[in-house]
Amino acid sequence: MASIDLDKVLDKAWADKSLQEILAAPVGALKGVSDRDGELLQEAFGVKTVADLAELKYVRWAQALAALDAAAK
Repeated sequence: MASIDLDKVLDKAWADKSLQEILAAPVGALKGVSDRDGELLQEAFGVKTVADLAELKYVRWAQALAALDAAAK
């Protein structure tokens, strides 16, 4: 089972929320992502929520490429 330290990846206001609430949250709930970043992601890719970002094909492609690179080392 995968685990993550939510305090390291979420703004404080979101750290005690349920996974469902976090996935439905605006991308600004992620630590280091500003409201303006969220606006730009929505304009460019239609991303509104953390779940939308996770499902974005470009993110998945980049993760797959990084995994291939790691496997080749």
